[in-house]
Amino acid sequence: MGAGNHPILPAPNLMCLTGEFEDGQAAGAAVAGLRALGLADEQMEVFSTGPVELGAGSLEQRSRMSGMAVAAAVGLCLLAVCFVAYTQFAYPLVTGGMPLFSVWATGVIFYEMTLLGAIAAIFVSFLRESGLLRAARVVPPAVVEPGRIYLRLDCQIDQLSDLAESLYRAGASRVSKT
Repeated sequence: MGAGNHPILPAPNLMCLTGEFEDGQAAGAAVAGLRALGLADEQMEVFSTGPVELGAGSLEQRSRMSGMAVAAAVGLCLLAVCFVAYTQFAYPLVTGGMPLFSVWATGVIFYEMTLLGAIAAIFVSFLRESGLLRAARVVPPAVVEPGRIYLRLDCQIDQLSDLAESLYRAGASRVSKT
C-alpha cells in the first residue's frame, strides 16, 4: 500500500516507518529513544499477536473511564429523579393521604438509572479509549509474526534516517518504510 493510500497519513510528505522487535524491553527502549527525538505518542502504534510489556510510562494514556462513569451515573440519576417528580406532580393520583413523591416507592428507578448511566459510560469510554471508535482505522502490518513486536511511526520524510537509526540502536531486527 503506497503512502498516498494509507488511511492514517493526512499529507503526502509523511511516511510510515515500522520497526520489528523480538522483545518488549527493546520496544520500550525504542519508544523512550523516539520520545527523546521529539516524537509524540500519537505518532507511534504497537502491533503484536499477544500482550506486550513495554515498561512503565511507555505509550500510556490516562484513562477517563472512572470519571465518565461517575458523571453519567449522577447525571442519569438526577434526570430520573426530575422525570419521576415531574410525572407524579403533573399527573397527581389519589394516594389516600400518602405523599405524591416518595423516594421509597421510586428508589428502584433511581438505582437502576444510576447503574444504567455508569454502565453505558464505561462501555462508550472503553470503545473510545481502545480505539474502536476512531474515524481512521489503523491498518496493521501485512504480516504480524507470532512473538514479534512491531512499532509503527508516522514521521516526516526528512526524519526517516534519524528514526531508523534510533530503532536499530534500540534493538530492532528490521526496519521498513511505507
